[in-house]
Amino acid sequence: MFTGLIEEQGVIKSLTHEGSNLHIEIKANVVLEDVALGDSIAVDGACQTVVKITDDSFVVTAIDETLKLTNFNAFVIGTKVNLERCLKPSDRLGGHIVQGHVDALAELKSVTDEDGSYVLEFKIPQQLSKYIIYKGSIAVNGISLTVAAVNDDSFKVCIIPKTWEMTNLADLKLGDQVNIEPDQIAKYVESLLDYNGCVVKRNTQSEGLNI
Repeated sequence: MFTGLIEEQGVIKSLTHEGSNLHIEIKANVVLEDVALGDSIAVDGACQTVVKITDDSFVVTAIDETLKLTNFNAFVIGTKVNLERCLKPSDRLGGHIVQGHVDALAELKSVTDEDGSYVLEFKIPQQLSKYIIYKGSIAVNGISLTVAAVNDDSFKVCIIPKTWEMTNLADLKLGDQVNIEPDQIAKYVESLLDYNGCVVKRNTQSEGLNI
């Protein structure tokens, strides 16, 4: 489990294909301080298991299912990725509960400079929009963000300068894809409502839901 507060940006050091798997070596600093084999680290928001550690890097193995759902296939040597170690029970939950289970890819549609802060709009698969609400939480490449606007095929987030500096959002170009994990609570609510035969529809005026 993670909080969506990025600890550092790592850099892809090597990529090795083995069958349908991809071994990814990531150069890092902060997350190596107390890492052990078998630990979980979120790489651009996808929970991965550490399988090897060196003095300045760690290695994870992405399986076929992960490669299908994430932006890992776009990695090249030198790509910057957002890193976060898993949450300790004693830590403050500064972001929101992030499982590291990527649901889908979203495409960067626009970037607006708001005199130091930035508004980013992402195009999403339409079936994902039902899990995203105005002022709700969402993880974008593992970053805990608040939804500033949402419609049937896109959503917007506002990025403060610190987040812009600390993460790989600043490296994105129009058309680039990012990993998306909506707030898990929405899925549980949907499951319960579906079980009880309720119908849920989006209220486009309030950006909320009607039941």
